Amino acid sequence: MPSMVSSQGTGNVGESKTKGRPRGRPRSFDRATALEKALLAFWEHGYEATSVSDLTRVMDIGAPSLYAAFGDKRSLFEEVVQEYGTRYGFVVDRALTEEPTARAAVERTLREVAVQYTEPGHPHGCLVIHAAANCATPEVEQSLRERRNANIAAFETRIKADIATGELPPGADAAALARHTGAMIQGMSQQARDGASREELEALAEIAMAIWPRT
Repeated sequence: MPSMVSSQGTGNVGESKTKGRPRGRPRSFDRATALEKALLAFWEHGYEATSVSDLTRVMDIGAPSLYAAFGDKRSLFEEVVQEYGTRYGFVVDRALTEEPTARAAVERTLREVAVQYTEPGHPHGCLVIHAAANCATPEVEQSLRERRNANIAAFETRIKADIATGELPPGADAAALARHTGAMIQGMSQQARDGASREELEALAEIAMAIWPRT
């Protein structure tokens, strides 16, 4: 009889411990994966249209975890833009650094964005351009505008340098050529979102380069 009581008691204790113990290890928080999901959400829908609840859903985390890991929505977006620049926004810098002339750098930029803006695996177009659409947050709008204008300024500087060395004719309008390049990049982004193919955007790039002055 004592052994039966002891056996029953031992079974109850073991059952209690089993019920109280969590099954498996708690799921760890993968910050890089969460950031990637936020990047795709902002890229697809823009800054203003992407709510905190949208972000917590796609990132698969609660709002407290989002705030703890990234701060508020604006802080998360700033990090997303930095990540986007590192992974996708290097086209202009690389072209200006590696190509021997402004013309070659612009042509390479337009051809590469035609590919990038239409490739599968992520939303079409450019995050920095699309995220500014209907943006009602002045600080975010200003930050994105500064990024776009920085690219135009970089092209203008390079074009002026080519004018100075005789690569481009002295009468070339550096500011207008740089602004035209910016307009093409932004327009190609929207065209990609509207369904334009890589080949169609490459055709636009070819037409855009036909207006460039030659010595």
